[in-house]
Amino acid sequence: MSDPTTPEYAAGRDAADPLAGLRDRFVGSETSLVYFDGNSLGRPLRATLDRLDAFVRDEWGGRLIRGWDEGWFDLPLTLGDDLARVLLGAAPGQTVIGDSTTVLLYKLIRAGVDAQLAADPGRTEIVIDRDNFPTDRYVVEGVAAERGLTVRWVDVELAGGVTPDLVRAAVGPATGLAVLSQVAYRSSHVADAATITEIVHDAGGLVLWDLCHSAGAVDVALDAWGADLAVGCTYKYLNGGPGSPAYCYVAARHQDRLTQPIQGWMGHADPFAMGPGYRPAPGMRRYVSGTPAVVGMLAMRDMLALVEEAGMAAVRDKARALTTYAVELFDAWLQELGVTLGSPRDPFQRGGHITLHHPAMRAVTAALWDQDVIPDYRDPDGLRVGLSPLSTSFEEVRRGLEAVRDTLVKVGA
Repeated sequence: MSDPTTPEYAAGRDAADPLAGLRDRFVGSETSLVYFDGNSLGRPLRATLDRLDAFVRDEWGGRLIRGWDEGWFDLPLTLGDDLARVLLGAAPGQTVIGDSTTVLLYKLIRAGVDAQLAADPGRTEIVIDRDNFPTDRYVVEGVAAERGLTVRWVDVELAGGVTPDLVRAAVGPATGLAVLSQVAYRSSHVADAATITEIVHDAGGLVLWDLCHSAGAVDVALDAWGADLAVGCTYKYLNGGPGSPAYCYVAARHQDRLTQPIQGWMGHADPFAMGPGYRPAPGMRRYVSGTPAVVGMLAMRDMLALVEEAGMAAVRDKARALTTYAVELFDAWLQELGVTLGSPRDPFQRGGHITLHHPAMRAVTAALWDQDVIPDYRDPDGLRVGLSPLSTSFEEVRRGLEAVRDTLVKVGA
């Protein structure tokens, strides 16, 4: 059997990878830096260099304010439809881009619980797991306090995530909304979103799915799941750049029923009338609040085009292959050093990253950064290896985990 720890093995995997040639399209791919943080901030595409330059010269510099009439005004909706088609499994007219993840979470959580309370005053609980991303938990706590609701906490295993059985035990006649992540940010556990959505619906609740760690790395099928609401960011696997705007999905059946709480001029039915009083626009336009971040949406257009070219099925296969290879190297090199795997072993229950636990991992992460090996650290004692499928090679995984091994030996000495 081939030895997965050898450079020859990794080179063979790269030679057989049908997506390997796409890596060259990313800025910095030619350097020796090992990037294990694509699940926090994706590498930029070389095509984006030309797009940004052309935008400044031709659209912004050349067309100036005419750009709003020539496409900028509708960009949150048109690009939202592109995102929905390529990555979200959603029909047009249900996705809009704008604001930060936190702001969109607030909008949709408030809108969801208010609609539920209006229909049934007994729907006083928001269900969320204790290991969900901090922003999700903090916004849920804030909305619950604001609206006099109760947070129903779900306890999960740190190396796992929410399961149908856990959700079934948490929901009931008081459930208004469940806020859950498809891929757990710490462990990479992939939730059974279709089954969980059905369970919450059977209890009379709505579900909001956080897609920050899933869209672009795992299969998402919002319409097929029967999802109600979803929010995600664009600077991880969508490579939109630092601070690029988030996106939200509202199923068509809910759009006119829900009232989003941040009433801005761009969500008005006639924004340029600038008259008294707020009248929401029909459809997804009503979920826009202020002026959209046009520059912040430019880079993700290139990544969406690249994912569409590669095919999401192939991207998902590459994510499974990369994380499986990382687990093989963990078995060969790190387990004997006292490192434990904080992610599922089943590649079909795992997203685009794995987490490795050891008491020295905070120090190891800092030392690795000094060597141009870039993972990130998550408490408790977790080094997270993020493997963005289109920009990461098997040889990069091998060199990076070899550096983790060698650094752990030095730090622990």
